[in-house]
Amino acid sequence: MIRTAMNDLIKWKDSSRRKPLVLRGARQVGKTWLMREFGRTHYEKCAYINFDNNERMETLFQGNIDTKRIITALQIETGIPIEAENTLILFDEVQEVPRALTSLKYFCENAPEYHIIAAGSLLGVALHPGTSFPVGKVDFMTLYPLDFLEFMNAVGNGNLVDLLKSNDFGMITSFKGKYIDLLKQYYYIGGMPEVVANFIVNHDFMAAREVQKQILMAYEQDFSKHAPNETVPRIRMLWGSIPVQLAKENRKFIYGLIRQGARAREYELALTWLIDCGLVYKVARVSKPDMPLMAYQDFNAFKLFVLDVGLLSAMSGLDLKSLLEGNKIFEEFKGALTEQYVLQQLLTNSEIQPYYWSAEKSTGEIDFLFQHGSDVVPLEVKATENLQAKSLKNYCLKYKPKNAVRTSMSDYKKEDWLTNVPLYAINRLSEIVQ
Repeated sequence: MIRTAMNDLIKWKDSSRRKPLVLRGARQVGKTWLMREFGRTHYEKCAYINFDNNERMETLFQGNIDTKRIITALQIETGIPIEAENTLILFDEVQEVPRALTSLKYFCENAPEYHIIAAGSLLGVALHPGTSFPVGKVDFMTLYPLDFLEFMNAVGNGNLVDLLKSNDFGMITSFKGKYIDLLKQYYYIGGMPEVVANFIVNHDFMAAREVQKQILMAYEQDFSKHAPNETVPRIRMLWGSIPVQLAKENRKFIYGLIRQGARAREYELALTWLIDCGLVYKVARVSKPDMPLMAYQDFNAFKLFVLDVGLLSAMSGLDLKSLLEGNKIFEEFKGALTEQYVLQQLLTNSEIQPYYWSAEKSTGEIDFLFQHGSDVVPLEVKATENLQAKSLKNYCLKYKPKNAVRTSMSDYKKEDWLTNVPLYAINRLSEIVQ
């Protein structure tokens, strides 16, 4: 698979200000594969250490954190002669040995010539009591599931990706049928690497769904293994309620849908845990669409999405026929899947931090807002070609943004007050707005 994150790793390697890199992301989004492939293709040697159930490494880092001592031990552990100029050192599942994470500070200060990547699912990385996190001494990078362009590349449609990147919407529109067919597949398959790899080999949607179910079961097991025992039931209930939350028309998260009488304070730790693990994305409401958006965040109103559109499809029990042919079940849920899809594509763009806006005393709502330069850009999401945009029009009349965007199944069209971006091209949003 071609992961665009590889380009970010190459920039990190070539940077004169390089620090040890912490690669973050939920379990099974492809962190281990990516960094090992990076080591294989861009270094002469790669010293890989997995800290999961590794007593030797746990003992090593309990002692004196001296970089020369650690390098000697890593050479013995891996059998790889480590030379700073041509060797990539990989710490995998680093959250299992917190002092290995702490050691990155000493490598940054005392041995910056070494190239080190530490990867860990967010399970436990920020939750170990007493861990000295190397703030300011590491670079960060977050890996997400495959976005739609990566998915198209993976399933053999790189030519359609290249066409999208050309921004030649006259020609792009000629192939919109192919893009829409692939988009429906992506709604079902999603971007989890193991699911996509299975689909590439077997071309079997049902087999891919079984892999998704296995991933979801593994996450449930992680709840019990890593979360505080008293919090596990609430994590399960909150996680399981997300499809129901998104099925509502306005998608705003309501604690009462978890169970009758539920209160925010009862679920704060469960929510924080799921967010820290990368399993849930929180999109906050802003009370006023002004710069900076963060200053107008409403901490009591937000939407929750899961990490992958395919996993949401699996959690919702959406069958293939419903999705590809369209029936009442999909008609009712397609808005939720489409918003999940759009958010997923926005998150892979490091320049975009999405929020949403809703009016205080009316039903008007903008699905997503983000900052672009000195402007706040409203983005309305439509699942079909229904181009009614009453909320967006009223928003533009009131706040007069420089750019307003609607994304739908309709063709690319730029009007005086609005740009319609096809859903299959939403990855190109930054370039289009520019």
